[in-house]
Amino acid sequence: MSTPLAERIRPKTLNEYISQKHLVGKQGAITAQINTQMLSSMIFWGPPGTGKTTLATILAEESNRPFYMLSAIDSGVAAIREVIEKAKKSDTLFSTKNPILFIDEIHRFSKSQQDSLLKAVEKGWVTLFGATTENPSFEVIPALLSRCQVYVLKPFSKTDLEVLLERAIKTDTILSKKNIKLKETDAILKLSGGDARKLLNILELVVLSENNSTTIVTNEMVLNKVQKNTVLYDKTGEQHYDIISAFIKSIRGSDPNAAVYWLARMIEGGENLKFIARRLLILASEDIGNANPTALVLANNTFQAVTTIGFPEARIILSQCVIYLATSPKSNASYIAIKEAQKLVKQTGDLSVPLPIRNAPTKLMKELGYGKEYLYAHDFKGNFAAQEFLPKEIEGTTLYKPGNNTKENSFKTYLKKLWKDKYDY
Repeated sequence: MSTPLAERIRPKTLNEYISQKHLVGKQGAITAQINTQMLSSMIFWGPPGTGKTTLATILAEESNRPFYMLSAIDSGVAAIREVIEKAKKSDTLFSTKNPILFIDEIHRFSKSQQDSLLKAVEKGWVTLFGATTENPSFEVIPALLSRCQVYVLKPFSKTDLEVLLERAIKTDTILSKKNIKLKETDAILKLSGGDARKLLNILELVVLSENNSTTIVTNEMVLNKVQKNTVLYDKTGEQHYDIISAFIKSIRGSDPNAAVYWLARMIEGGENLKFIARRLLILASEDIGNANPTALVLANNTFQAVTTIGFPEARIILSQCVIYLATSPKSNASYIAIKEAQKLVKQTGDLSVPLPIRNAPTKLMKELGYGKEYLYAHDFKGNFAAQEFLPKEIEGTTLYKPGNNTKENSFKTYLKKLWKDKYDY
């Protein structure tokens, strides 16, 4: 027996496919494409073992299209071009159904490798399916990302995983011949971290290591059988999301001790240091902002330093940054301001720019009043002249409300002095 359990019971149809109803259920985001068989290029983003590869193969099968698969780990530009040439030839036999090219772990492709896919996707020689555990916004080049729909696969629920266990016991050609009883599932679910593939591997290991006629699966039994039962951190599983959440919340909550602890958990677990640094960069603006503008500068320098230096020395730089951010005053005023501004734009649409602050590069525009009555701030005392910059329909709207901290209180004083009672400061 060389084929793993996860492969032996891999779903062949959507009816067998567990979870992801938001994508392939009755009202799923991909369902309409399946029904019309007009599949667009897609990127499946989610934790390992959530069915990305399985979904891709099922979609190809149910749409009756040629299917080509590459792994970004061991495929270069030459391999990509070879598959594209094969796809172009097979496309002549399927004029309305271009072949599907599935690339596993597409985030591992370099820019040049991703560039080599662009023309094939743009010309319709292939429909690209990509699978990634990393945020496509950071790991997939914009030109390719703009040509794909991104679909997020959710971690399996406890119920999903228990259904999967029961299915394996009842339908697998090997396990179904054994008398297996699931008495307890907490340990096997916890050790799998929500990864269905890992779950099935553990089940197979536990069951096949028993010589008894009846195997009763209990938490204690599973922990005894699985040697690596003290995993601190699974950088690709559920704990990846839980621990980064605890890490961010600890910094936001101004607790440097907890923040450094969760940082150590990620480092010891082998987390990508650039991922950690990137999250610090976001937090420095979202949760600290102008309460301490230097936080963003330090976080950006930390990201650059981590990228340059790498492990193990980068852990010291990360620790310094984490402690600085955790002990900085906090403000989400800038974050709230842009959220409110975007909300207002969606509500009010494309309001006209006031004539005085429009650009007037031509004589006609000047004659139409563009730029007329604009007050050049530097021509006035204090480099300030009160004038209207918002569209008439939303004049006086306050979007930025300074936080209650030393730095932003000085902003508040300055703005109240300039604008008097116009804005709510």
